[in-house]
Amino acid sequence: MRAVVQRVLSAKVESEGVLLGSVGNGLLILVGIAENDTQEDKDYIVDKCMNLRVFDDEKGVMNQSALDTGSGLLIVSQFTVMGDVRKGRRPSYIRAASPEKAKQMFEDTLDAFKKTGLAVETGRFAADMQISLVNNGPVTILLDSKKLF
Repeated sequence: MRAVVQRVLSAKVESEGVLLGSVGNGLLILVGIAENDTQEDKDYIVDKCMNLRVFDDEKGVMNQSALDTGSGLLIVSQFTVMGDVRKGRRPSYIRAASPEKAKQMFEDTLDAFKKTGLAVETGRFAADMQISLVNNGPVTILLDSKKLF
């Protein structure tokens, strides 16, 4: 599982002109799910996202997490995060999970984020979506659960 985590002042996701979700100060998290992802991968990504110290403390140092600050979370499924461009110029998505598996794993991931008690917003799985954001910093972190195993 991969996640692109961006610290934002604001972010929103729309589809067909309809606002699906939005947050103010918080994190935009784009999630890509691989065919061989397990609950361990989900747990790793959720834990890392929730505990990343990317928010400033009173001294202006990135020393606080989303949990510390009560930040909002906008979590969007994005299979292109699994794209592999090591060969050629067209991304390969062969490692991405099938839509059926990805949907279930993404729903499980959303549930895990919601259990943190933070406000969680999301898009629509497998929809054509437009995301608008104001990246704060900018701060963008790439997480990959397979880099550890």
